[in-house]
Amino acid sequence: MNKAITDGVVLQPPSFSQGLNVWARGDGTAGSNTYQGTATAAYVPADLDFSGCLEIQKTDATQKLRYMGETPLLPGCYLRITAKIKAMSGPLPTVRIAGWAGGSGGTHVSGLNETGNSVSLSAYGEIVEVSAIVGSGQRTGVDMVWGRAPLFGHFGLDLTGPNGGVVRIDDIEIEDITSAFHRDMISVVDVRDYGAVGDGVTDDHGAFVAADQAADGRKIFVPSGTFRIGSSLTLNERIEFEGKLSMDAGDILSLVKDYDLPKYIDAFGGDEELAFRKAFQALLNNVDHETLDLGGRRVTISEPLDLQAIEGSRTSFAQRRVIRNGQLYVADGAAWDVDVTTSAATYSTSSDDRLTSVTNVANIKVGSLVQGTGVGREVYVREVNVGAAEVRLSGPLYDAVGRQTFGFQRFKYVLDFSGFDLFSQLVLLDLEILCRGFASGIMMPRSGVANTIKNCFITRPKDRALTSIGSGCQGMFIEGCQFITNEGGANAQTRTSIAMNANANDLKIRNNRASQFRHFAILGGQNYVISGNHVFQGDSNRDGARLAGFVFTRTNVNHTFTANYVDNCHVEWTNEATASPDNSGGFSFSALSITNNVFLCSDVAPWFSFVVIKPYGTGHTLRGFTMTGNMFRSTKGTIDRVERINATFATLNLAAVRDVLVNGNMFLNVVTGSENPITLDHTQSNHASTWFVPFAGRFPFGGRAQRVSCVMNRSKIKSVANVNQFTAPWVTPERGTNGDVVEVAWEKEVSGTVTITARMDD
Repeated sequence: MNKAITDGVVLQPPSFSQGLNVWARGDGTAGSNTYQGTATAAYVPADLDFSGCLEIQKTDATQKLRYMGETPLLPGCYLRITAKIKAMSGPLPTVRIAGWAGGSGGTHVSGLNETGNSVSLSAYGEIVEVSAIVGSGQRTGVDMVWGRAPLFGHFGLDLTGPNGGVVRIDDIEIEDITSAFHRDMISVVDVRDYGAVGDGVTDDHGAFVAADQAADGRKIFVPSGTFRIGSSLTLNERIEFEGKLSMDAGDILSLVKDYDLPKYIDAFGGDEELAFRKAFQALLNNVDHETLDLGGRRVTISEPLDLQAIEGSRTSFAQRRVIRNGQLYVADGAAWDVDVTTSAATYSTSSDDRLTSVTNVANIKVGSLVQGTGVGREVYVREVNVGAAEVRLSGPLYDAVGRQTFGFQRFKYVLDFSGFDLFSQLVLLDLEILCRGFASGIMMPRSGVANTIKNCFITRPKDRALTSIGSGCQGMFIEGCQFITNEGGANAQTRTSIAMNANANDLKIRNNRASQFRHFAILGGQNYVISGNHVFQGDSNRDGARLAGFVFTRTNVNHTFTANYVDNCHVEWTNEATASPDNSGGFSFSALSITNNVFLCSDVAPWFSFVVIKPYGTGHTLRGFTMTGNMFRSTKGTIDRVERINATFATLNLAAVRDVLVNGNMFLNVVTGSENPITLDHTQSNHASTWFVPFAGRFPFGGRAQRVSCVMNRSKIKSVANVNQFTAPWVTPERGTNGDVVEVAWEKEVSGTVTITARMDD
């Protein structure tokens, strides 16, 4: 393909027969002296070898011949200038193709090579052909590499050497030979043709922009070399890399039509981690793509990815962005070591999410786990105010009023979003974060809404799989994920890793699988849907301890806990995430529905229970609890009951229980099954005016028989004289030491059988 023809550009200068007034003795610029009327030059119409030619006697040290017309230099176009010459008489000169580079406004572009190779004339009458190629790119065979600054040239030749000789020159030819450098001009645009150097030092940004603009649907080609890009670059056309790019950390590479991780890996010479960083930058800074596809690649990560620092320009982002389809593989190194520090600080319930007067506050890092007396599980540093010597926490402390020394552990995460004040609508999809026991998995931003982690594997995290240090978990979806432990061989009570925590409300935790963590989920918000999860935390220790799989850290939860498989762990309900754990009013422990789940245990101590309420303060009761349709089973040995109160700090006020429904459950190898309301038959074989009907601890959590809703005769009620009695009894609930006995009183001493229904709630 001839670019000159297709673009309608005239390259060929006129023949000498059309006049010498356009052929200059100088550079060819306007006003140059021409060969028209010069005594030492003439047009020869009938040369034996040339049909028409210019005869010149050399009189200058460098005798110039330049066409005064402006021969255009189009981006990506290569021109060959050819001349045929022969010596006629006198000293034999040397000849070379030469030109003058013209830039914008007709100015000279200096600093360029403007001559081809010199050829010496060695015999009279011998035709010698000289040529040179000029173009923008530094390609093999290009004699004059002019880059993109020149817009046109004045081309011709130079005669050097001794003066006095006479030569004849055939018409000079200028032709487009771009096809010699491009196999297919339609499909490929080479960045070298637009001035790219590829030496790793020269800024090739402009050349890439020019190539992108010229491509017009064709693919951009980056040949071997290191191409320095000195500022952010957006390329709108597809691109192919043999060479690689070099960019500063803060500069963004946006590959609009080739936006996926494998292309970024090609762009940065196979450096997967750098490619991921650059691709993430572009994900947040270009509206033409919302998904970063890792292309199924495994990316080796050598240090925590501080994603806000990688992006570098913003602390909040609230548009849907997806990272999907690949594996992040952690390489061992000191970068993953946990940072540990201690500081003295003061805590007050009047500012229950603050530590004040903090010593060495500058040493405390955002995202650190807080440890100390009266500190609940999974409390993190959300913000650090060095000037005010304050630390903002992810939640309150239950019993830490006063001054003490706190410990701070900053785990290291593969994907760390904690630098963002707000990040919403993030989707992590079909990823495996292979922590390998060296790193933790994901740290969420300090705030955000509707972030999603779906169909992901977080494999062998050292400390934590998924951590929220603020409200970045608000409305979060965690679905179809696998949390695979790094502590599979350890006894349950010695494990330290936790799969996830949350502080904000409205999470959907569905269809996940987690194995052998210390805890699966520490959950501090309200209104959760928790369904379809399989969590197992057993070990091989006979009569071994079993820790909580799910921990709810506030009283009024409004959670739906449905269709989960809870294997060798339990649901623990506490109020550790409150600064005033004693109940002074309100709903207390309330609004939890546990329905249609499978609970399984084996080789556990008999006091193990599947549902445990642990008040951290006094005055609490149960007001709104449903547990129906569940299957509770111990496969090796028996357990005493499936629910209980952990009274380490306090117990529940069982005389004030409201709205409890527990029925339709199955109990296998459970000594005492629980139910509310309870309906049972009581047979009084000896005659008595007062019958005591024991419910024998069968109310949930050892509740009291607060109310009797029905007493029905199941047999004839007979007096001592064996006479049928038709009087109705009256009842007195909450008798006995534990309040789980109902007193049934009759007008006289009688015997018989009644069916009685009692409730633990009012």
